[in-house]
Amino acid sequence: MVEIKTDQSLEAMRAAGRVVAQGLTAVREQARVGSSLRELDEVAHEVLRAAGASSPFLHYKPAFAPTPFPAVICASVNDAIVHGIPDGYRLRDGDLVSIDFGAKLDGWAGDSAISFTVGTPRPEDTRLIDTAFAALDAGIAAATVGNRIGDIAHAIGTVCRAAGYGIPEGFGGHGIGRQMHEDPSVPNEGRPGRGMPLRHGMVLAIEPMLIGGGTDRYYEDGDGWTLRSVDGSRAAHAEHTVAITDDGPRILTTL
Repeated sequence: MVEIKTDQSLEAMRAAGRVVAQGLTAVREQARVGSSLRELDEVAHEVLRAAGASSPFLHYKPAFAPTPFPAVICASVNDAIVHGIPDGYRLRDGDLVSIDFGAKLDGWAGDSAISFTVGTPRPEDTRLIDTAFAALDAGIAAATVGNRIGDIAHAIGTVCRAAGYGIPEGFGGHGIGRQMHEDPSVPNEGRPGRGMPLRHGMVLAIEPMLIGGGTDRYYEDGDGWTLRSVDGSRAAHAEHTVAITDDGPRILTTL
């Protein structure tokens, strides 16, 4: 069931989204050559503590996972697409890093992701990251009252495919509100004019995931969480929590 949020609820979600943005900003500032992924997780954890917020990621255990998620960020490096577990790995010059982070504040959740290069960027990685954010922008632009879920999916997929990138099958965005994952699902590829109509008060986490090598195939790492590209190519992930409003899409996960 899709919950339609009141305008007051959207303001509460905006507060949670601001914490998410603060956490991602702090992690990005800390991420440099030599920083460990576990250290980045602690930076995000401190932002949550300072804001009086909790993590919807920590101890989260969906049906596919063998164990609860052990951290407050997903840290996916190079060929890792999403759901990377922060560990002792220390970032190296040229690594492509995707950070996914969520916060829950006063009963409402926010969720966002960024991708960036540490140290010296490779031109192909810069193009991949830029395309991920362009796909996100296209999806957000399509998130208007009167459109449908398929219009968002089509907008994202068109940008990704035009650039020659793969889209991991079966993964995409989702509704969000009192819980991090709610109905409806928001695919990263689809047909325009299809799916659920968009209404004022719906809130969606829109999140393109791109595989640089052009394949849609991935495999699950031995940790039971991390998804990696089958061909070893690099991946990028971008995400915002977006409210559908009569005045147009409203991004909730910004500073």
